[in-house]
Amino acid sequence: MASRDEKLQDFIRSLRDQKLTVGFAESCTGGALSAFLTEQAGISDIFLGSVVSYSNEAKVDLLGVRRDTLMQEGAVSESVARQMAHGVRRQLKTDWSVAVTGIAGPSGGTPTKPVGTVCFAIAGPNFEVSRKEFFSGDRKAIQQAAVDLSVSWLVEILDRK
Repeated sequence: MASRDEKLQDFIRSLRDQKLTVGFAESCTGGALSAFLTEQAGISDIFLGSVVSYSNEAKVDLLGVRRDTLMQEGAVSESVARQMAHGVRRQLKTDWSVAVTGIAGPSGGTPTKPVGTVCFAIAGPNFEVSRKEFFSGDRKAIQQAAVDLSVSWLVEILDRK
């Protein structure tokens, strides 16, 4: 299994080889995905920025998430993740975007959306995909698992394009 650093290098290589840019819309990861990527010097050629939209208001105001979707499905839903991904891609004018929204805990879970529920979306040119995952562990472990999945999933998608 690839290490975190190997995944990061694959991510950077994949974007650079294809001359693509990326931006992130983060909620439950609180900027950890952006921090992970920006540990690398010279990353500004591929990484244009991120929006950490923790509150519903920030999701609406900064990313264009629809209030009715938030009310009907909640912030932790694939629909909201997709809207976040499209919103940040539009705002930052990136080729690709990754969005993450979830419940990292230790509180905030419900019977239908327990702590560890995380929704992801990736948007690109004529492309959109989302998924829901369940992670276990403490807050930091859940956030780290979400970062790792975001990076490896986008690499997998880009390598197929």
